[in-house]
Amino acid sequence: MPSGLLEDASFNQSPAFGDVDLFSADRPLADAAARAGLDLAGLSACGKDYGCGRDARSRPASPTRTRPSCTSSTARATASISSSSIPPITRMMARSIGHGIHASAHDGSDRPGPMSSRAVRLYLATQAESGHMCPITMTHACIGALALEPALLARWLPKIQSRTYDPRAAAVVGEGRRHAGHGHDRAAGRHRRARQHHPGGRRRGDHVEITGHKWFMSAPMCDAFLVLAQADDRAASPAI
Repeated sequence: MPSGLLEDASFNQSPAFGDVDLFSADRPLADAAARAGLDLAGLSACGKDYGCGRDARSRPASPTRTRPSCTSSTARATASISSSSIPPITRMMARSIGHGIHASAHDGSDRPGPMSSRAVRLYLATQAESGHMCPITMTHACIGALALEPALLARWLPKIQSRTYDPRAAAVVGEGRRHAGHGHDRAAGRHRRARQHHPGGRRRGDHVEITGHKWFMSAPMCDAFLVLAQADDRAASPAI
């Protein structure tokens, strides 16, 4: 067999990516964080976590490598995804929850610049693996929606703000979003919600009923789902 560089399949390949501080290596990002007075040491630690052995940790979380089971329910191949979680994605969720990307902007742990600090960590996390971020960002977003129902927020907030991804003690929120035929167009949504009342109609009900169907429901292992629907009354409140 002839000798030469072509025998070495790695001669023109980049080295394995790892042992990188994704925050400090990004000079514009680090400079912007410094101008905003953010916790540079904490962000650097986050950047090192997501940049250490990134390929080995996150690549198995790709849906092309670890597939949930899928059942076709109609001739148009409407899919039903099984409720079993994907372990690699679960591990990535645990890391991002540990860094507070799901709730730090609301729990007072980042001063100053809670939204900016969270945005930087979110940016770092997506460089490692972006597929797990849907329930992480939805958990962050649901806190503002639940503020419309203080009693509901008080019941959920302690579990939402946990930094440990433990199904027995923490809560992660998914979403029901895209509609068949018009995607994310909220105005064109055909889902309807109606508040339910106690028998006799003497008191305001404590829940709503939503009619319609969603084209997409995220992360079936979540503890709750935030679903948008057109309100029949003006006192719109979140359904979770």
